[in-house]
Amino acid sequence: MSGHNPAPKPEPRAGRVSLWRYLRLFRQDILSAQPARLYRAWMAEFRTPFFRSYLCNHPDLIDLVLKERPADFPKSDRIREGLAPLLGRSVFVTNGAEWQAQRRIIDPAFEGGRLREIFPAMLAAAEAASARLVPHEGQVVEVEEAMSHAAADIIFRTLFSIPIEDETAAAVFAAFRRYQRTQPLLNLGAFLPLPRWLPRFHRRSTRRAARDIRALITRLTEQRMAAIRAGSAPDDLATKIMTTADPETGACFSTEEMVDQVAIFFLAGHETSASALAWALYLIAAHPELQDRAAAEAAGLPDLPGFSDIAGLTILRDVFRETLRLYPPVPMMVRENRCPVDLRGRAVRPGAQIVLSPWHVHRHERLWHDPDIFDPDRWRREDGRTSARDAYFPFSAGPRVCPGAGFAMIEGPLVLAILLRSWRFAVEKADIPAPIAFLTVRSRSGIRLFLGRRQ
Repeated sequence: MSGHNPAPKPEPRAGRVSLWRYLRLFRQDILSAQPARLYRAWMAEFRTPFFRSYLCNHPDLIDLVLKERPADFPKSDRIREGLAPLLGRSVFVTNGAEWQAQRRIIDPAFEGGRLREIFPAMLAAAEAASARLVPHEGQVVEVEEAMSHAAADIIFRTLFSIPIEDETAAAVFAAFRRYQRTQPLLNLGAFLPLPRWLPRFHRRSTRRAARDIRALITRLTEQRMAAIRAGSAPDDLATKIMTTADPETGACFSTEEMVDQVAIFFLAGHETSASALAWALYLIAAHPELQDRAAAEAAGLPDLPGFSDIAGLTILRDVFRETLRLYPPVPMMVRENRCPVDLRGRAVRPGAQIVLSPWHVHRHERLWHDPDIFDPDRWRREDGRTSARDAYFPFSAGPRVCPGAGFAMIEGPLVLAILLRSWRFAVEKADIPAPIAFLTVRSRSGIRLFLGRRQ
């Protein structure tokens, strides 16, 4: 086993709390609002005056919702309300025919061949991230911030062929940094029975940052559309998506539709990757023997790694998988049942909120051996592989699986390898991070690691 130390997790809330207290906890930190019993339960029901919610942890229930009958369990409009200022009607929040048309245009951009083509841009961003650490040698580094910078750079290089230093890219990154700490994972207003025309209680700072981000993305999108018309556009992800027509209707994304999609690419491809990479560096730093093994693997890469070389990073791939198990960037997914359904003997009426929680399932005491232990070697054992088949879905599953899952599984091991070739990370013992859900699972007060040059 690679490590015997439990990964830090929020202190579970014990006992019963009032509805108002629970909603306040839910808004402040969805993770700390969960009692310990939910890490053992197959299903739990929550009742409010406005709706009922069911947390479904059993693998059969997860398969029912995500794989067997996904059309009967669309994305919840209540969750869309919380993210609407930034995401509009992006592929992350839509349902039905609208979502299907969006996926028919987006999916070809993330096929294996395209990943090979954008790999040099991803590698250049990883090397730039390592170079940005040089002035901080021998110091404590806030790695959440560093990995946010790195992940944003990867998105801009692969999507628009511009580095993070580009003026517009830097402005989007700065606006997003303002946005991410003002927007809770769930917006409280989405859970109140308000008429559609009433405001949803988004903070003023959240709305302002979202407007700034969308205005900047609109500028990038309009510039790219002009370049496509002029025949001078680079062959990157943005060009691929904007020139792909829906094979059924022949329609392409309009500028406004593309802005929605770029917003979710930036959210999903930057925010989630930054979360996973920061937690991976913390877990590597907390296990020095494993760090040495991973660094030796990284040192075996060619000076200029190619796409096919990433397949040889087996230790780092397992580290990244295990990080996604313990700290899934999107800790909960919410669906809404459209028709009556029986869930483990309970009759559930249409309109209930069906919560699927990687955070709970990945740490479930009945589904994983030593669920709170960071153990990358579990992925090479039969018990770990069995648990993964039944109880692992950091990218969702079924038809709505994240189209960028393959992208992320190249990006994660690559960035870690490039960093470990040059740097050694160590935990500041008095500064143990506590996970909390903002847009993704982050540390309550950042993740600070000591940075040393690897000899």
